[in-house]
Amino acid sequence: MGRRILYGVYHWGLGHATRSLGLIRALVERGDAVTVLMAPGPGLQLLRSELGYACEYYPFRDTPAPFSRYPVVFYLRMSAAMPWVLAGYRREHRLTEKLVRERGFDRVVSDSRLGVWSEAVPSFCIFHSLHQRVPFFSRFTEWFVEWGQRDLLKGFTKVLIPDVAGDGGLSGWLGHDPAFDWGDGRLVYIGPLSSVPRMQVDQDIDVFFSVSGIEPQRGLLEELVLQALPELSGNIVVTLGRPHDGGECRRVEGATVYGYLDRRRQAEMLNRARLVMTRSGYTTLMELAGLGRKALFVATPGQSEQEYLAQFHRERGHVWSVEQKHLDIPRDLERARAAQGIPRMDVSASTGNFLAAID
Repeated sequence: MGRRILYGVYHWGLGHATRSLGLIRALVERGDAVTVLMAPGPGLQLLRSELGYACEYYPFRDTPAPFSRYPVVFYLRMSAAMPWVLAGYRREHRLTEKLVRERGFDRVVSDSRLGVWSEAVPSFCIFHSLHQRVPFFSRFTEWFVEWGQRDLLKGFTKVLIPDVAGDGGLSGWLGHDPAFDWGDGRLVYIGPLSSVPRMQVDQDIDVFFSVSGIEPQRGLLEELVLQALPELSGNIVVTLGRPHDGGECRRVEGATVYGYLDRRRQAEMLNRARLVMTRSGYTTLMELAGLGRKALFVATPGQSEQEYLAQFHRERGHVWSVEQKHLDIPRDLERARAAQGIPRMDVSASTGNFLAAID
């Protein structure tokens, strides 16, 4: 008889949903009954479409996403929203305790939803940013933020970091070398997570554009990609990251443009692509590391984590990265082709490490 597991998923973008997809599947396959707690939106839509009736779903709103066309406005809005964010953590924690009590959950797993934990049962948080890059502030402020995050995560039995320990990791400073004591054995490196398997297919796509992100930035990147297509040659494939347009497929200036690709088709395109232009989200980075791909990274403006990861891997020669406002696609694709590519990492043991960590 399997366990009853409450699995919370953070809703910003699709990254948390896609990296949790493989873990939820593994839980279901071993006989656990999983209830997914996630805010309504594209991420929950993705999980429903991929998992169907294998899970139960409990839609519940998440922390606010005060995105803007301008990064400075985003930071100001996010700072102003912190009382709301903290109140949201308390609200979802009360809900979690209620659900554990009423439905008899044996475990709680949270992909970065910091209020989804319980005092009554073992609780585990998948979290890759022990540190946070804080724009406009000093390293002292970043230490203070780490101390605050450690305090917010103190209710979790373990913090599961989807990276490898040591200097060879994907997340750099974000996921390593904590400045504070997080508790003996509480930080567990389970390895990079990827739901993209390696396929025996020809690499016959010259460039695969994967457009994603929170609006309005997703739409702004879409405009830049579509405007650049007349200047590009070769086999070009674009996905616009719009789940509500899943049936759309059209030819634009010789390129194949999809409104949305499900995980199977997305995985196929990543395997077939010689070069990928994408956001520098951590989930995407893990998927590309599982394949060992060359990439052009365009961080979502205002998301300091993506900006750090793009810079970190660019400085190591793995990728080429550029700010969205300076993006010149034909020029930057050539620079990305000259980069080494993201070093291939073994992601095959990570799901097993996760299952062992929560037992």
